[in-house]
Order: sequence, then C-alpha cells, then structure tokens
Amino acid sequence: MNKQILIIEDDLSLSELLAEYLSTDGLICDTAETGLIGIDKLKQQNIDLILLDVMLPGIDGFETLKRIRQFSKTPVLMLTARGDDFDRILGLELGADDYLPKPFNHRELLARIKAILRRFEYANEQNNQSYSQLGKVTIDHNSHSVQLDHQEIELTGTEYQFLVYLFKHLGQLISKEALSKEILGRDLMQFDRSIDMHISNLRKKLKGDPNIQIKTVRGAGYRLLIETE
Repeated sequence: MNKQILIIEDDLSLSELLAEYLSTDGLICDTAETGLIGIDKLKQQNIDLILLDVMLPGIDGFETLKRIRQFSKTPVLMLTARGDDFDRILGLELGADDYLPKPFNHRELLARIKAILRRFEYANEQNNQSYSQLGKVTIDHNSHSVQLDHQEIELTGTEYQFLVYLFKHLGQLISKEALSKEILGRDLMQFDRSIDMHISNLRKKLKGDPNIQIKTVRGAGYRLLIETE
C-alpha cells in the first residue's frame, strides 16, 4: 500500500506492536511518544494518516489535534480509552475523521485505516469538474477547499467529503447508513454519533449562508437544500 502512518502514542510497547502489525500489510509506520513530537514529524514528513491517542503526556490528544488542524488536513483516527461518549464527540468536534475505542481488535483498526485511505484516494481521483457552486459556497475539487462568500472556510477532509456527497445528491434524502458506508467506509453502528457530529460541524461552518440548509429527517437521515428567498 506504501502509505505513511504516524502513530502518536506514549505506550511504547503498544505503538511498536501496532507499527509491526500494520507494516505486515505494507503500511510504513513512524511513531511519536508525545503530541509535540508528532506535530514536528507531521511538519517534516508526508504523512497519509495519523493514529492519535487521547491520553498523552504534556499536551493531550485533543490539544494535539487542535494544533494539527491549524496547518494540516491529514486524516486523524483517534484512539479513545474512556467508556463514555465524551472523548469521541469532542474528538470529532475538533476535527478527527473517525475514532476507535480501546481495547480494539487489530483487524478492526486495519479495516478503519484502509477505509479512510480509500475514501481520501477516491476523493482525489473522482472529480472531473474543477468547481461547484452552492449558494454563496464554492467548492474547489482540485484543492479540496471551500469558500463561503469568497472567504475560505476550514473543513476537515471528512467534512469536505460529506459536503460534496450531499451536494451531488442535492434535495435527496440520504440515510445515515448510506453516509456511513459511502463516506466513513463502514456499516453504521448502534449509538454511533460520528455522522451527527460531522453534520453538526458542517452546519456551523456553513451558517454564513442561511439559504444552505442541511435538514435532519428524524429517523431517516439528512437532506441538503437551497432555500430561495
């Protein structure tokens, strides 16, 4: 696969075990014991995906993610240890692309990594059109950037893919199951808040154009609409 993975994890035995396991599938892994070391490595290397633990010494995974999102859209898969939803929801709000609770099955981790890498590769290859216009929003498919009223808005790679997918199905009701399979690359799990949080983040970032509405259809899914004045 020849993809570069950065594992930011302070448990050296775990990070080495993960690196060894992932390397058997052709992934090239580097490790960092702290968030600051990980940020420095991300600035110096071409990284395709980051595995980021929440519980880190010094700055924790959340602060590390906030700093990463200031300069990079590299996909981040957060590794959370707590039993409640707090870590997962906060991570998604701060710009994580997905999360996986500890302890996890290594096969599940590899499947999540492959799903994220596949959809980012697909997003890079699929767009024939350079630009799309959506009210005051302009989507640049070449740079994967989005402008609202000529001002760039910062979307994560996953948020960008949600917006493009909803735009391609403008006005249509899209189920959470379809969004999970098409964007996250996995079946929707019970009590999974990932879709809700990505949509919530998108709404906040698009609120500068009140005519663009992502409507929730309770129990069914979402619909992207352009409301005319």
